[in-house]
Amino acid sequence: MGLKPKVPGLVKGLGVTFNTMMATITKGANTVQYPHEKEAPPLRARGVIALREDNCTSCMLCARSCPDWCIYIEGHKELAPPRRAGGAPRKVNKLDRFDIDYALCMYCGICVEVCPFDALFWSPEYEYSEPKIADLLHDKTKLGEWMETVPEAPELEVGADKKGKK
Repeated sequence: MGLKPKVPGLVKGLGVTFNTMMATITKGANTVQYPHEKEAPPLRARGVIALREDNCTSCMLCARSCPDWCIYIEGHKELAPPRRAGGAPRKVNKLDRFDIDYALCMYCGICVEVCPFDALFWSPEYEYSEPKIADLLHDKTKLGEWMETVPEAPELEVGADKKGKK
């Protein structure tokens, strides 16, 4: 009596398996032979985090909001010329160190979302494995190199307003 209700489900599941097998035989497999053939990642793929160093002000928002504490930032203040003639010199933060430890990172993207200065971006780059786990600590130079692979932002939809403008 306990076997009867399971039989129709089993037959239905075997039917799906058989149909998939026949489709694979007629159309060919979807398998990509990875090291020799590479698929282009989707446009908005999350690969690795890239840094635009010029935009970073060492505000530490990304490091403080990171749940894994995998972002290390060091900076110093420098005097910059005043914005207006006769004004006082102003202090500007300069970035000395910006490292992300990808051995700890869980790729949640909170750092990218929280950055108010558009210094962090998702790059579709996914080939960055290292033979030693200690080599997964990438510095600002390496993060800056990945900035070249970041795709341009898509155009706004018709009727969408830019930030702060109506």
